[in-house]
Amino acid sequence: MTKRIFSCGCLLGLFVLASFSLSKPPSKRKVYLIGDSTVAHYEPSRYPMQGWGMPFTYFFDSTVTVVNKARGGRSTRTFLSEGLWQPVYDSLQAGDYVFMQFGHNDEAKEPQYAARYTPLPDYRKNLLKFITETKNKKALPVLITPVTRMKFDAAGKALETHEEYSRAVREIAKQTNTPLLDLDRLSLQLVQRRGPEYAKDLFNQLEPGEHPNYPEGIKDNTHFSEFGARKMAELVLAEVKAQKLELANRIRQQSPKK
Repeated sequence: MTKRIFSCGCLLGLFVLASFSLSKPPSKRKVYLIGDSTVAHYEPSRYPMQGWGMPFTYFFDSTVTVVNKARGGRSTRTFLSEGLWQPVYDSLQAGDYVFMQFGHNDEAKEPQYAARYTPLPDYRKNLLKFITETKNKKALPVLITPVTRMKFDAAGKALETHEEYSRAVREIAKQTNTPLLDLDRLSLQLVQRRGPEYAKDLFNQLEPGEHPNYPEGIKDNTHFSEFGARKMAELVLAEVKAQKLELANRIRQQSPKK
């Protein structure tokens, strides 16, 4: 009888422990975004301009906090030289993510952008630094190719605008076995599907008098409208799922349509 009671007690204890482990909530995660103006947060005075990092925040459940550290006008070189990377590195915890999308400013060779230009060898070196230091903290680096600009030829074909720098990101992803979200490819396909007329809706393009923040209008082929930022964020999320990142399990499920 004593043995039977002991056995039942052990089984009950194991059942309680198993139930506790099954009900244990998933651990919290932070997703740090580092990059340039196409990712960054904007104040209301710049609306409807948005970086894709703004709507990206709202697609996750309560276990995920998105920390958008992207800054306009920054390249990999200036993100490091201005000390913008160090606070991110210092804050990283095991299991956090660092999504890194640079290239727009690194490749800017025009004289007025000399302060941010980063030659390809240095661009590679800087990305490797971000990756290595992220892994040193047992956090998870994720490479993102620079999102496309809007540029069409006379025949209406959407043109590649980041060929060399996107290729470098793809090569580094293979070299370091780092997850790659090929946003350049996917966003270029989206722009092509919409065509020269309707692709404008993705970008911050306004006629004079259309919005009080831009009374003289604006024709911007790089930065996104609210609609465009959301579409780009959706492309990033699709790639998170396609790459089978653990983070995909924390994306909010859409409510079933009634």
